[in-house]
Amino acid sequence: MDKGVVIVTGGSRGIGAATAVLAADRGYGVIVNYTSNSAAAEAVCADIAAKGGVGRAVRADVSVQADVDALFAAADAMGPLTGLVNNAGVVDVAARVEDFDLARLQRMFAINVFGTILCAGQAVKRMSTAYGGTGGSIVNVTSAAAKLGAPGTYVDYAAAKGAVDSFTVGLALEVAGEGIRVNGVRPGIIETDIHASGGDPDRAARMAVDLPMPRVGTATEVANAILWLMSPEASYTTGSTIDVTGGRGIAP
Repeated sequence: MDKGVVIVTGGSRGIGAATAVLAADRGYGVIVNYTSNSAAAEAVCADIAAKGGVGRAVRADVSVQADVDALFAAADAMGPLTGLVNNAGVVDVAARVEDFDLARLQRMFAINVFGTILCAGQAVKRMSTAYGGTGGSIVNVTSAAAKLGAPGTYVDYAAAKGAVDSFTVGLALEVAGEGIRVNGVRPGIIETDIHASGGDPDRAARMAVDLPMPRVGTATEVANAILWLMSPEASYTTGSTIDVTGGRGIAP
């Protein structure tokens, strides 16, 4: 825990779980946030402990202010906060825009956008030199969909992640002089269970053959980019978003 504490939202599965384990390997104490699957979060913490690290599972819905407050209080009890990975996110079943309803949109933006902003605000209060902190790093996990638009499937998800891209730049500029670096990672087609939660568990494998690198990415490959952005090796990098897409979405 010599590098302080990092909160990984949505840390019980996929990219979040891989990031939590890798962060612990790199010397962070890790708050593994989850919303409903306590067993999965505890399994991540057990993996961390087996490797000599420190992890704690904390239930919180990032779209609920009181839950966010409790999440950061749990981090305070572990040690000084030095990092936040805004990874929690949701998709919905594939649909066209005219079939969206307000409930779907409210859920999409509440978790993907509002939760990201709420958590970032709490992190700034702890890490900013303007509040007596010693600095730190925020990494927002967005999506290649933010650039590609996801027509016919997840236009609302793409729009939400586009908002996160804009927020990343704005917050980075806002706190650049206060010791906090803010960056993003934009995954492409990654082998996680988010595809199943969107009603299409075979989506990644089906799309792989059409990617410039004809395979899906792994959660660990995304986690490596996140941990690089949090590291001293990225000390002069802020307001940037790294594409981890296997070349998808890059103009020829």
